[in-house]
Amino acid sequence: MKQLTIRQSQNSDVESIANLRAIVLRNDLTRLGRFDEEKVRQRFRDAFDSVHTWIIEEDSFFVGCIAFKPKLDGYLLEHFYIHPSYQGKGVGSQILKNLLEQNHVKGKHVTLNVLQGSSARRLYERFGFKIEREDPIDVYMYLIVEGHSKTVERS
Repeated sequence: MKQLTIRQSQNSDVESIANLRAIVLRNDLTRLGRFDEEKVRQRFRDAFDSVHTWIIEEDSFFVGCIAFKPKLDGYLLEHFYIHPSYQGKGVGSQILKNLLEQNHVKGKHVTLNVLQGSSARRLYERFGFKIEREDPIDVYMYLIVEGHSKTVERS
């Protein structure tokens, strides 16, 4: 795998991400009887926040995105989409590992939801995410990111 880079998204990225969302979610939403070409894009447009969304690139090629929004008790991980031609190659694992290792995330509660039957669930489970609850469409998961404790000695 070549070098991945991550950059903060810009408002001009909204359509590229909305299109990627439609591509990535098509099979799972179709299986669940919920795919609507326009609604899947519009739902992203309505929730898009460029400040908390990051673009994943390889050699300036748009590979995917991830949103990581602060909440009172931690973070909401959402809109984590990897282009199908890059899925299964460790991109998602690399991005998630780097994200969860950031100091500001240590000790925090990270939540997400994934579609029922989605292969992405296995990725989250490998990282220790647990099921909080589920419904016929979504599986809601959480992780309390382990922090490193340092003892500070005073003299």
